Amino acid sequence: MPERHFESSDNRMMQSNYHKFHIPVMGTGFTSDTPLRVAKYGISSVISIGDDIFLEQMRKFHSEKNNLPYEPIKKNDNDSRARRITAYLNLIDTLVKKQMEDLKSLPFENGTDITKYFRMLPESSIKREYSSMLKEEDQDLKLKLQNDLRNKIVPGNIDVNIMAKVDRDIIIKGVTAPPEQGIALSALRGFAQSSLRSSIVFSAGMNRRLYNYVSKFEDFFPDENGRLKKKITLKVSDFRSAFIQGKLFAKMGLWVSEYRVESGLNCGGHAFATKGFLLGPILEEFKTKRDEFIANIYRIYNPAIVKRGYTSQSFPPDIEITAQGGIGTSDENEFLLNYYKLNRTGWGTPFLLVPEVTNVDNNHLKKLADADDNDVHLSDNSPLGIPFWNLKTSTSEANRLKCIEKGKPGSSCPKGFLSFNKEFTKKELCTASRTYQLLKLKDLSQQDYPYEKKEALKKSILSKSCLCRDLTGGALAGNKIEPNALTTICCGPNIVNFSKITTLEKMIDHIYGRISILSDTERPHMFIKELQLYYEYIKSESEKVSRELVEKTSAYFFEFIDNLNNGITYYKRLAQEFSENQREQFLKDLDSILMEIEEFNTSMVMDLKMGLSH
Repeated sequence: MPERHFESSDNRMMQSNYHKFHIPVMGTGFTSDTPLRVAKYGISSVISIGDDIFLEQMRKFHSEKNNLPYEPIKKNDNDSRARRITAYLNLIDTLVKKQMEDLKSLPFENGTDITKYFRMLPESSIKREYSSMLKEEDQDLKLKLQNDLRNKIVPGNIDVNIMAKVDRDIIIKGVTAPPEQGIALSALRGFAQSSLRSSIVFSAGMNRRLYNYVSKFEDFFPDENGRLKKKITLKVSDFRSAFIQGKLFAKMGLWVSEYRVESGLNCGGHAFATKGFLLGPILEEFKTKRDEFIANIYRIYNPAIVKRGYTSQSFPPDIEITAQGGIGTSDENEFLLNYYKLNRTGWGTPFLLVPEVTNVDNNHLKKLADADDNDVHLSDNSPLGIPFWNLKTSTSEANRLKCIEKGKPGSSCPKGFLSFNKEFTKKELCTASRTYQLLKLKDLSQQDYPYEKKEALKKSILSKSCLCRDLTGGALAGNKIEPNALTTICCGPNIVNFSKITTLEKMIDHIYGRISILSDTERPHMFIKELQLYYEYIKSESEKVSRELVEKTSAYFFEFIDNLNNGITYYKRLAQEFSENQREQFLKDLDSILMEIEEFNTSMVMDLKMGLSH
């Protein structure tokens, strides 16, 4: 293979990314129409396409808002789920294209969107061109420079997200429908058949059936110029997972264009904890092995596309490595970009406080602004059985507790997207549903468990929330579609560092270091915060084992602690790359956590000797 250096400067997505960050998917509702709010400014964002019922509501809302015709796609219509998703994405695509036409026609005057577009850009060649245009006194030359700038304006990507593991077959009139009608596959088809030129983000694990289905759609393969109309992004937790999945796609002649590395715990929504592998060492491995990684994937990919009848690629297609999870300052942002050579970073949770960007009703905006460490917790609320970051003060949580008090726990399960459990019935149930919880509580009452264990299991059963319904609440209530909709807020722990409702422009200025809007200037570094979260997590897992709530071997805990210790050793070396003031506090925080981990490890060894876990 010819030598090629894989740097971000010449690696462009379908649309040139002037911005150094993107807005990740947040819940099913919070970023459902974020592209309509930010794409015209060149900012990329991600829509969840898991809930076609909700997207149909949003399509009706935005069609009426923009005086466009709306023809409902009913649940019982043929291929309704995929068609609803396609229709919504096409609407968003159409509206953003219209926004771009309008923006490009605007004068370069204070207060116009075209001025805002360039003013919000980071320092770059195009930003310097804009500054030169403003200073130009020759009016003819000034107009020429303005036209040149107009031609360089591009929208942000309208990307979509599927949780790969949220997949099951559909039963129609008692008969299992073909696999392509399944939850995940029909969502993929909805995107594949849309007019978008963007990426699909696969998150929450590997799904071979879903991945194989991607190869059914021409848009994921290169055209005669080697370009991809639709691209694949994988949200991954570590290098090994990325390599395994990248090779799996390459064997089918499919290229993964972006590997989106997310902190296992320092994130929003569902938290996929690693075995103590920390973000810094993970990004280091991507950095040092990047060219080797791309070359190895390319060796598999190129023969595979040729076998499928496509033109051989002289060079590997572009690959982006991005990262997200708990970033809070411009210094952290720049360090990730410069030291780890990332293409972009992801900023999620802080944008929940930007009404211009995300769907959060006024009630919950205030709750988010007022939130402290006691209000945000890694909960057991998800029916998927995966730790889930949740705001305790949400209306969804209040309703869950109220239902328990009334002796009617659980949800009526109006949507059923997370119905996977067949423990008590032939029909799959969601563990957040009232039917399941009552059956499970009855079963628990018949078990001969100690009182403490039984109470802990009861609490776990009742903790599950109706995420299908309530993660759309912010959009439904905020847009007055359903003013009284219950809302779950899946903010990450980073929200406590931001306490003011703010504007898009101020948030971007914060990201690029032009201002600071942090409320907690003493917050720990994002790497320290993640380490703290992992330490709290392993302590919690140890307590669950001691109460016989989960089963884990001693080997699991020792491996976890070893990985944390290796991460600390890595961070002590990395600290030499920090400024002197930052380095001192960073090392102090590392030593403090290290002492706690050593004490925990000693205590754990003693417990194991007493036969706590085998």
